[in-house]
Amino acid sequence: DMARVVSARRYAQAVLQIATERNEVEQWLADLEVLASATRNEDFVIFADSPKVPTADKVKVMQEAFGDSISQLALNLTYLLASRNAITSLPDIADAFEDFVDRGKGVERAEVTSSVALDQETLDGISDVLRDKVGKELLVSTKVDPSILGGFVAKVGDRVIDGSIRTQFENMRRHLTQGN
Repeated sequence: DMARVVSARRYAQAVLQIATERNEVEQWLADLEVLASATRNEDFVIFADSPKVPTADKVKVMQEAFGDSISQLALNLTYLLASRNAITSLPDIADAFEDFVDRGKGVERAEVTSSVALDQETLDGISDVLRDKVGKELLVSTKVDPSILGGFVAKVGDRVIDGSIRTQFENMRRHLTQGN
């Protein structure tokens, strides 16, 4: 539901601000991971989101459940969500937070198109080369296009890095016809 997504992003933005000010971004990534996986437990969700359970009881149980495994601020967020019966938005908040962090780190998206499906090892190799070229972390997605004749074509942002055989053929032909 759209309203929930919007508020999840709003929470994530607030968390990012706090995390950045306190230099605790990595800690929050880990904490939100813990909290998001807790919502896979149905009993936990039913309890935490029940309007019938007083917030004070929710707080006590969560304090015991999470104890020292997450920071006090992450616990506070959980209490806040529980008091609003909105604990199920934790995974959305975690996702949104990761998105914001990725973008802030200047993580770029790369798309690798190859003539045949690439195995993981080849893809890792290409990803490493691209990362070195671009000097940034990359999120790499893949596409198969038989018309590119071997090799691959990679797009990073608006840059095209071409390692396809067809391009090499064309370059050779150009050299030959220019006679040098």
